Amino acid sequence: MKSQEIAQRWIDFFVANGHRHVPSASLVSTDPSLLFTVAGMVPFIPYLTAREEPPYPRAVSVQKCIRTGDIDEVGKTVRHGTFFQMAGNFSFGDYFKREAITFAWTLLTTPVSEGGYGLEKDRLWVTVYLDDDEAAALWQEIAGLPVERIQRMGMEDNYWSTGQPGPAGPCSEIYYDRGPEYGQDGGPAVDDTRFIEIWNLVFMQFQRGEGTGKDNFEILGELPKKNIDTGLGLERLAMILQGVENMYETDQVRPVLDKAAELSGKTYTSTEDPADPNHADDVRMRVVADHVRSSLMLISDGVVPSNEGRGYVLRRLMRRAIRAMRLMGVQDMVMPELLPASRDAMKGVYPQVETDFERISRIAYAEERAFLRTIASGTTRLEEAIDASKSAGTKLSGEEAFTLHDTYGFPIDLTLEIASEAGLSVDEEGFRSLMKEQRERAQKDAKSKKAGHADLTVFNSLHATGDTVFTGYTELATESKVRGIVRNGELVDFATQGDEIDLVLNATPFYAEAGGQAADVGLIKGDGFVVEVLDVQAPIKGLSVHKAVVREGELPADASVLSEVDRIRRMAGEQAHSATHIIHAALHEILGPDALQSGSFNKSGYLRFDFTWQDQISAAAKSEIEEVANLAIRNNFPVTTKVMGLDEAKAMGAMSLFGEKYGQTVRVVEINGDWSRELCGGTHVGATSQIGSLTLLGEQSVGSGNRRVEALVGMEAFRHGAAERALVSELSEMFRAPASELTDRIGQTVQKLRAAEKELERLRAAQLVAQAGELVASAKDANGVKIITHHAGDISSADDLRTLAMNLRDRLGSEPAVVALTGVSKERPVVLVVTNQAARDAGLKAGALVRNASGVLGGGGGGKDDMAQGGGQDATKVEDALQAIYNAVRDR
Repeated sequence: MKSQEIAQRWIDFFVANGHRHVPSASLVSTDPSLLFTVAGMVPFIPYLTAREEPPYPRAVSVQKCIRTGDIDEVGKTVRHGTFFQMAGNFSFGDYFKREAITFAWTLLTTPVSEGGYGLEKDRLWVTVYLDDDEAAALWQEIAGLPVERIQRMGMEDNYWSTGQPGPAGPCSEIYYDRGPEYGQDGGPAVDDTRFIEIWNLVFMQFQRGEGTGKDNFEILGELPKKNIDTGLGLERLAMILQGVENMYETDQVRPVLDKAAELSGKTYTSTEDPADPNHADDVRMRVVADHVRSSLMLISDGVVPSNEGRGYVLRRLMRRAIRAMRLMGVQDMVMPELLPASRDAMKGVYPQVETDFERISRIAYAEERAFLRTIASGTTRLEEAIDASKSAGTKLSGEEAFTLHDTYGFPIDLTLEIASEAGLSVDEEGFRSLMKEQRERAQKDAKSKKAGHADLTVFNSLHATGDTVFTGYTELATESKVRGIVRNGELVDFATQGDEIDLVLNATPFYAEAGGQAADVGLIKGDGFVVEVLDVQAPIKGLSVHKAVVREGELPADASVLSEVDRIRRMAGEQAHSATHIIHAALHEILGPDALQSGSFNKSGYLRFDFTWQDQISAAAKSEIEEVANLAIRNNFPVTTKVMGLDEAKAMGAMSLFGEKYGQTVRVVEINGDWSRELCGGTHVGATSQIGSLTLLGEQSVGSGNRRVEALVGMEAFRHGAAERALVSELSEMFRAPASELTDRIGQTVQKLRAAEKELERLRAAQLVAQAGELVASAKDANGVKIITHHAGDISSADDLRTLAMNLRDRLGSEPAVVALTGVSKERPVVLVVTNQAARDAGLKAGALVRNASGVLGGGGGGKDDMAQGGGQDATKVEDALQAIYNAVRDR
């Protein structure tokens, strides 16, 4: 049974049993604490944790997921992979254990001819939580399982929680017995290789308290609404139904593995034994098969390679796959062969990988070309480091290996292999230590982002009476009542002057930050008090929390208030938000539909817009984009909003942001009908002429495959133009020329300055060369080697020293000779060393001497044996650096 059919049978079964089919969410998670969707339940977390009211009581999905925590283990065993699909069924306060167990047993054991998966009943085992007598009894009653095939496990294995206070509950896992050839009998408690887990049923029925680990926390009581969250590993079921050994041999993965074998001329043997001579290549082919599929799916969901966040993970996956192919002897580009193989394997379940393949492949192939250039430049750096280490008689340092990995993107495996071929070992311990430090920094950063899972108990209680009514689409002043005052995380009865509070109202005109639009600011007034609103957030969907300071009087918890938004700030913010939509439409008009939004931010008078695009935008294209935007403003296009169903909005062609989560009812903002049509919950002007004008500030890269434009609108655009006019006027007066002639006049002045600088450089160089005779006469003997050490003072660049050094070396003849020169360029010391052949034959290498001197100067350097250059921070130590070179030559 193909994976596509497995997924479809899953959906059909649960839809027939009253579940709403929810299409797979993006791999780009909307959870602020996650880079990716790591489990099938992630899109449903707001419903399972009661942060949001579920729009349906039952749901079914086949969710694409990415986990990269054990990326280094991928391929070493057949169990590890980064991309996988989790089939899940969910109940939000509807059915519970009996129905969940019935559904699972029925679907697994119903014959294939009747729509099930047709698994043999006597091959199925289950585990339940140690004390979950109810689940054990239900398995006996519903499935007829004997007691010996129902194994009880502890909290470590069969109890689920988020890892912090919140919902929790026991699990029941379903295992399939692969047979005695895979291990010993006795169920999953004895052998989880023979008995493979295929489905996990989580019964969320308790509220857990504080604690650490999987079993060190208190159970506080039962949840008012009990939920069901289940997950079946599609790849694992495919293994069983397709009769293959492991996930790498299933229909969605094997084609890429076979293509890797074909390109490399290797034979895949499926071994996991490190002692097997085929093991290394089998591991590499598994890495390729997994990582190419993951890369395809990530790019399909809008991720582009970069040096941070999701983009870094994608880059690492792609480079590991490319590296694995190179280690198998394939030096040419491989993605043009591997990616189409993965596309064809995945398109049955995910048609977008075929329809969007032109964009996907363009991004992937550009990244491979960039990596091949990286390997070329990194190899040069590595070879220099190997030469230096061999000269010094040391290992290649962990710091050098880390720099190659971190700065050049050069894989450690490739470093180890090349160093080994050169007869050199690498300080792997030092490298691992630096990598560990980097990971710890990343983990601390990730921990700091866990606000998405912060304790929301107090806000949940305030949300229990309903959403905050947002009136800001139609009015900027609203009368309402205080629902709650939160100070230092606790509800309080009042707040006094100077208190910083979180304030929740029944209704508000203040826009809470969302969709790239900054929050409103303003005042909340009442009988004897004034509160200044500094920010507005929505920690729970539908609940607006005003971050505020009491400026006057005392605010009681039951007060009636008048909320007033700062009108000027709101209007300027609306101008910026509508202009953001105009920029998006203008980019599509000038660059084409591939310029997809990847992020935005707008506030009073300012906007920035990030979009996927590989190349720098030309000056002509920027001018066209700015012109299209301002024409749209001048034409006074109507800006209208409509509320409709999500499916209807998508059918109309409304654009949405990758990774953004939308409800079943959405707000569509249109500018001149279908010229710009986007899903958007923000506030906007009524017509484009209200924006006034737009000025593009510039365009820049914000990571590989991502560009950013910034712009000013309204009065900020006017002020920017006025400042530029004043600057032009000042330059006109300075050059005594009208504005139309300034470009030519400034260009002429720059040319004259460059000519003068060149003449100065020529005179300096000539002056240095003129000293050559005196310097040759000053050459010293250092243990049989002629050596010249000289500080040349201020120089324009290292080229001055290079010319003089070559001249001096030629004059010193064929006996062993070393020339060491220093100079100061732009307040930084520069050191240059040259050697002749006789000196090199005596073991003197310019690169090693320069590194010695650069260390004295507080810097670094390197180069070839005959010529090397370095520098540092401390120009006062140039004489000490020259003395260090002399000592090294003398004491060799």
